[in-house]
Amino acid sequence: MSRDVKALAIGFAASGVLHLVKPDPYVAIVPKPLPFKKELVLGSGVLEIALGAMMLHPRTRRLGGRASVGLLAAVFPANVQMAMDVVRDEKAPTWGKAAAIGRLPLQLPMIRIARKAARG
Repeated sequence: MSRDVKALAIGFAASGVLHLVKPDPYVAIVPKPLPFKKELVLGSGVLEIALGAMMLHPRTRRLGGRASVGLLAAVFPANVQMAMDVVRDEKAPTWGKAAAIGRLPLQLPMIRIARKAARG
């Protein structure tokens, strides 16, 4: 297994744990029209942990990689919502605004790595 796939898998698992332990910051960035925000955050946390584990195991890596691509695409609107909220917040520091916007293109390399995992 490549180091980048392993890093993505571990990152997924760590992020999933954070979703379960401290869901409120994630609930705040769920796009406004979506219902059941906390349930979506908790479910995505469980899913991230499961997908991280799947990408670490050779027998489930392909499926875990494919599903991770889907999850990354599904949560992208929440990242956009977070960036928009931070940019609109007059009290937010400039570095916070830059970080929120700068994180958006990071989805692309993560999707690339998940696709790599999906290829086995």
